[in-house]
Amino acid sequence: MSKKNILVIAPHPDDETLGVGGSIAKFASLGHYVYVIFVSGHLPPLYKNDDFLITQSEAERAMAILEVKDFIFLKIPATTIGQLEVHVFNKIISDSIEKFSPDVIFCPFPDRHIDHRLIFESVMVATRPVGFARNISMIAAYETLSETHWNAPYIEPNFVPNWNIDISKFHEKKIEALNCYSSQISPFPSARSIEAAKSLAIFRGSQAGFGYAESFHILRLNRFLNL
Repeated sequence: MSKKNILVIAPHPDDETLGVGGSIAKFASLGHYVYVIFVSGHLPPLYKNDDFLITQSEAERAMAILEVKDFIFLKIPATTIGQLEVHVFNKIISDSIEKFSPDVIFCPFPDRHIDHRLIFESVMVATRPVGFARNISMIAAYETLSETHWNAPYIEPNFVPNWNIDISKFHEKKIEALNCYSSQISPFPSARSIEAAKSLAIFRGSQAGFGYAESFHILRLNRFLNL
């Protein structure tokens, strides 16, 4: 099995672990090279710079647990992406993606959070099959607890998975990484709780005959991949 460059694009620190944490750990265990781009963060004007430093430190600990090869913070203040000119933001995303020469990309589903939607749109532009993006084999969208499931049914896009990854052997590592984000995780019954994350993994697993799973919607598949 050839080793692949796998890139996860996270709107904010913790999205990557909520949506892809178990799969990241699985891919890393198989020898693939996993990278993460943190696009936005808790920065002024809505947050204090210290808030960002906390989430950055949490993300660094989570990445060590998940054995992510490399990661970068683009440091765009949360919810201000729309203030950037579209072509400027698209170039930021495109240049960042090209840096990692990915074979596979995981991006956020266009859900309730405006940052997730704008990043999704930009990724779709950046990964059109021209230039360096011709080498991308697959693009898939992941779900994010507390955002993806709050879209208005039939008015906005619904997350309908068409790919499930068995993370039964890596679920505990995902939870360990998720626990690093103490500033972001809330007590049950919050949608962004450890219990909710476990419940979703069990539910997705039950849909596919696995103990625990993460689910994705494949957006583009250009060639068969043996992951």
